[in-house]
Amino acid sequence: MSRPLAGLQVVECASFVAGPTGGMTLAQLGASVIRIDPLGGGSDHLRWPVDRAGDSFYWASLNKGKRSVAVDMRSDEGRALVTDLIAATGVLVDNVVGRRWMAPETLRAKRADLIHVRVQGYPDGRPAVDYTVNAEVGIPQITGTEEGAAPVNHVLPAWDLVTGLSVSTAVLAALYARSTTGEGAFVELALSDVALAGVANLGWLSEAAERGTERPRHGNHVYGSFGVDFACSDGQRVMVVALTPGQWSALTSVTGTGEVFAALEQALEADLTSESERYRLRDTIAAVLKPWFLARDSKTVSDELDTARVLWGRYQGMTDVVAAHRTGGHAVLADLEMPDGTSAITARSPLRFDGDHGDAGATPVLGRETDEVLSEVLGLSPAELGGLHDRGVV
Repeated sequence: MSRPLAGLQVVECASFVAGPTGGMTLAQLGASVIRIDPLGGGSDHLRWPVDRAGDSFYWASLNKGKRSVAVDMRSDEGRALVTDLIAATGVLVDNVVGRRWMAPETLRAKRADLIHVRVQGYPDGRPAVDYTVNAEVGIPQITGTEEGAAPVNHVLPAWDLVTGLSVSTAVLAALYARSTTGEGAFVELALSDVALAGVANLGWLSEAAERGTERPRHGNHVYGSFGVDFACSDGQRVMVVALTPGQWSALTSVTGTGEVFAALEQALEADLTSESERYRLRDTIAAVLKPWFLARDSKTVSDELDTARVLWGRYQGMTDVVAAHRTGGHAVLADLEMPDGTSAITARSPLRFDGDHGDAGATPVLGRETDEVLSEVLGLSPAELGGLHDRGVV
């Protein structure tokens, strides 16, 4: 199936998560993404997790489906090659700081309608990563158990991933504008702004301003509604959530607790069809429901909750997800062969066009497409390519 961005060429000069996620998203939509790396690989080339040979699962998966060009960007000749590629393709994604030769005005002098999306840590160019900006917007202070005192960091680089998707959105918006005006764009996207926008748009900053205090920690309880984990008789745990009156009705019906909660409503003058009331009485509700789960194994709980159309999910380890993938349980996942033959697991695009996730993309190898790209995009001859190799430029 032809993907919607087939024919688009993009140059990516970025490392770690956000920029490469943006490029990967564009590649999975059909764009030809040319990834530029220094000779020997960038700072993320061997980042953990790695396979038995030391090759990075992380780097391979985030850069699959891209064409890799390795260039000595410390040399004038190498920098000229990179800027020529940028000018030829007309779209650049980078997270470069302090390279004057990649300044927007310098690149625009070579191509006036260039679309250039730059990922930053802070708007002023200072560095930041997901784990530092997450700390600064207050999330670790409201994460964890009620008894906890220290901030609790999360392990998912969520702001990086959101930033990467915002990169692809910026490229597509600028492409649309260029198609109607003929003008390029320089778009800056700071990780710190993405995090601030996220917590602000969820209303969390307004809440803090209104309360004048931090939101309390509630462990695994869903804030502002009813949702918490329960143990089954076999030790497995499930997460059960009731956001809507219909979901609350399904939960009380399958657990046979409707009369109990009706009596509680009368005694406590509460209306449990209200989300805020379910949140206020969350501990009482959990105590009433707990015996129902403890009396059943996880298979029985799963079957009964599904039949009743309760909103729930089972707690699993990543090894469980791997096992499900091995039996074809997740169409979005795909296998990737690492350079040493190790099998890796990656993902196709979550977007399904006419039901099709598309291909995951080929395993990247540092510098593998250097000659191919320089020949195809810049028209360099075999003799010119040979000279670049002899001089150590590529």
